[in-house]
Amino acid sequence: MSRLKGLQSVLAKHKILTSALAIVAIFVVAALLGFARSNKPAAAAPRPLEVEVVSVEQTNVPIYKEWIGTTDGMVNAEIKAQVTGYLLRQDFKEGSFVRKGQLLFEIDPRPFQAAVDQANGQVAQFQGQLEQATSQVAQAEAQLSQANSQLSQAQAQVAQAEANQVKTQLDVDKYRPLAEQKAVTQQEYDNATQANVVSKAQVEAAKAGVEAARAQLAHAKAQVGTAKAGISTARGQLDNAKATVNTAVLNLGFTRITAPIDGIVGIATAQVGNLVNTTSGPLTTVSTVDPIKVYFTLSEQEYLGYTRQSGVLDHLELELILADGTTYPEKGKFYFADREVDPKTGAIRMAGVFPNAGNLLRPGQYGRVRAVTSVKEEALLVPQRAVTELQGIYQVAVVEPNNQINIRAVKLGEKSGSLWVVEDGLKPGESIVAEGTLKVRPGMTVSPKPYVTK
Repeated sequence: MSRLKGLQSVLAKHKILTSALAIVAIFVVAALLGFARSNKPAAAAPRPLEVEVVSVEQTNVPIYKEWIGTTDGMVNAEIKAQVTGYLLRQDFKEGSFVRKGQLLFEIDPRPFQAAVDQANGQVAQFQGQLEQATSQVAQAEAQLSQANSQLSQAQAQVAQAEANQVKTQLDVDKYRPLAEQKAVTQQEYDNATQANVVSKAQVEAAKAGVEAARAQLAHAKAQVGTAKAGISTARGQLDNAKATVNTAVLNLGFTRITAPIDGIVGIATAQVGNLVNTTSGPLTTVSTVDPIKVYFTLSEQEYLGYTRQSGVLDHLELELILADGTTYPEKGKFYFADREVDPKTGAIRMAGVFPNAGNLLRPGQYGRVRAVTSVKEEALLVPQRAVTELQGIYQVAVVEPNNQINIRAVKLGEKSGSLWVVEDGLKPGESIVAEGTLKVRPGMTVSPKPYVTK
């Protein structure tokens, strides 16, 4: 029992010693850490923010204006059917370039060929009738000539008979007193009287012949008139038949639908086998695209400003910025201004013309039309990326000579490419932040370096 108590006393003393050693170790470690901290150097100050800067440039700068533009063909020819029929074939590739006169569509020509043949038959028929009428006129004129001859002959016979009757009447008048005086015999007087009676009868017969000849002449003239009327009728019928042939041939030609111009052909709206007619709408469209028109609109104020400067519009050199942001390589020129200002928008439509040899541009494309409209003398220029806007106020971060930031409000003018023209707020040669404008604050010290265009 006493040995157990002694063992317990030894264990208690060992436990107290272990605790004391742990406490001493803790203090030693703490002392060492404090010593280490006291020997550590002070933290370095933060480095200034690096920014890219540019100098405010002063130079003569062209002032650009931009307008939304839409391309359109110089000529947009809608191809329509001019006769009714079934499409037999389509002889072009949609979207390809076609030449003037190139076959686009063909309509079944058989009904129209039949109409041509029928019309030609009528022409032959009426040509025969005209020839027959011409022959009848010739015959009637021959009869008329004969009747004239007979009339002349009958009139000569009347004259001869009248002359004879005058002679016989003179004989009667001569023999009457002689017979009364018994100077001539009664037989001689009676013979003279009888001869005079016969002569009178011959005169009357000759006159009757004249009347008969005149009747024949009138009849011959009527026949000539009838024959000539027949010629006129036959000629009219022949002319109508020839016109019908021309119409039939024209309609037959319309079965071959060709391109009226050189240009790009669009999508076909009718398929082979469709029945088409003059009211079925365009079959396709062909557009002349070299050169190509670009429409854009100016405000009435812009238009008045340019027109007051003589020749400004006519000498505008146009650039076209395409939908992907690239600039079309060919320069354009002003083409025309519309005849009126749109009363709804107060804008006037303009057109420019661009070369398009490779057919890159197609009707209906959108882009931006840009042109140099003036030159500003000794303008101050800064990159557009260097300008920030806060509640309608434009600001730039100016780097002072001590490399501290000064946020300064500026008044902007026109754009020139990727640069702003600054009207007020900056001086030539001042450095401004072009990269890092959103990170700087007034009074901040920065580390400037030259701006590198991306």
